[in-house]
Amino acid sequence: MADQKTMIQAEVRADGVTYLLAQDQDLGELKRRIEDAIATAGRFVDFVVVGNRQVSLLVAPRSQVSIAVATVLFDARDTGDVDFPYGGHYDLL
Repeated sequence: MADQKTMIQAEVRADGVTYLLAQDQDLGELKRRIEDAIATAGRFVDFVVVGNRQVSLLVAPRSQVSIAVATVLFDARDTGDVDFPYGGHYDLL
């Protein structure tokens, strides 16, 4: 069996909702932006998720945010380019 390509995938969980980050997202920078938002009365933090879709998450001092990282199978579509989204609600039909 040939070796399968893998990639690192980061998962952000905020107030019970999970977001899988696109591959080009800078996890360290996202953490800093979340920390900065929590230090204020609240602020939107933007990032791109798998499917090349942009998310704007309102992060406030009472928000609960966790980040996990895992190795998953490589998906060449996961470029983070919001001009070329893929997948969606209708893919499950």
